[in-house]
Amino acid sequence: MLTGIAASSAIAAAGLPRIGRTASLPVPPANTAPADVARDEAFWQEVATHYDRTDGILNLEHGYWGKMASPVQSAYLDALRMVNTQNSFYARKDFADDEVEATRRIANALDAHEDEIVITRNATEAAHNLIRQYRGLGAGDAVLLADIDYPGFKSHMHWLAKGRGVRVVEIEIPTWTNQAEILELYLDAFDANPDLKLVLVTHVSNQQGLVVPVAEITAEAKRRGIDVICDAAQSWGLLDFQVTELGADWVAFNLHKWIGAPVGTGALYMRRGTLGKVAPYPGEEDPEGTRVAARVHPGTFNFAARVAIPAALDFHEAIGSANKEARLRYLRGLWSKDALGMGHLEVLGGSDEASWTGIGSFRLVGKTTIDDAIALQQRLENDFGIFSVVRKGLASGGCVRITPQVFNTPDEIGQLVDALQRLAA
Repeated sequence: MLTGIAASSAIAAAGLPRIGRTASLPVPPANTAPADVARDEAFWQEVATHYDRTDGILNLEHGYWGKMASPVQSAYLDALRMVNTQNSFYARKDFADDEVEATRRIANALDAHEDEIVITRNATEAAHNLIRQYRGLGAGDAVLLADIDYPGFKSHMHWLAKGRGVRVVEIEIPTWTNQAEILELYLDAFDANPDLKLVLVTHVSNQQGLVVPVAEITAEAKRRGIDVICDAAQSWGLLDFQVTELGADWVAFNLHKWIGAPVGTGALYMRRGTLGKVAPYPGEEDPEGTRVAARVHPGTFNFAARVAIPAALDFHEAIGSANKEARLRYLRGLWSKDALGMGHLEVLGGSDEASWTGIGSFRLVGKTTIDDAIALQQRLENDFGIFSVVRKGLASGGCVRITPQVFNTPDEIGQLVDALQRLAA
């Protein structure tokens, strides 16, 4: 059941159970550094008791969306039953208060103001609206993207070229790189393209978990009068950060990935004073340029999913953002450090500590086509019982992505390492 949700008069009037806390939350060891918490198997076994597990397969593909922990699932199901029972009587009378509370919780977690946040269905909706409704482009202008950006966002940037006559510049990020090298590539692109007006920057790449130095890139972009849209679809909950640290005016988030909220929940951040550069959604009005909500129009959405957002943040914050990042990085290191020593494998991503996350990817040396990656994913699944996913979009070719979750164990990662060794045969 939910915590921190506005009381619903509709529930009380109908004599239904009020939504409130019923489940205990994980308690990390006190006065312990995240790096040490990451290796405290007793604590993570406790965390794992809050998750249902897939039978018959070792699922290491949790980057699609995050499994709800049991308290979040209970909160969501309670909300779903309530919304189904109360229907429009709740949605039209009391939901607005609950959405305000969910928005407040998101803003607090991100160190943002409430009027800088609007709940969306996902980061895709948020980013597409930012790209499509950006006002500052005309013929002769240029926009910048990178091969590590999300394919759907890249195609939307190319759509700008067709619709507004702008030029698209794409940079290629090395398959094994670091923060300084990434930053230099963006700065070189800024120097070489003085007509740049808009840049798409990904905080954590969906293909291989590479961290991009968003704050440094954004600072230099602003100095040159270039606007930045930041894709943080994969980073919130995977990394320990607050939105103000990124320096970007506009950021698209998912809550249904590493925060663990129900599928169909995301958020759009637009810093105060920046809304004038992004038009309201067609048909919406915002004459004073202060309503973030006017930049999206989701239609009828899943009310219960939004009502459950505070429960997801309760669970996420109980574990601790820094502890979660450390655990996921620890699990990723257990396989990637061994894989780096295997001559038949190419590991993709960050070569310095600041550039990699709990997400990682690899491929067989010399096997870079999408068909090669599909064959590798199928071999892991069919021969070794390990589920993963193929990722596309990199200039260097296809790869297989590995994304453990906080309930996965070192022994399970050991199964992956054994499988990787046997791929040489």
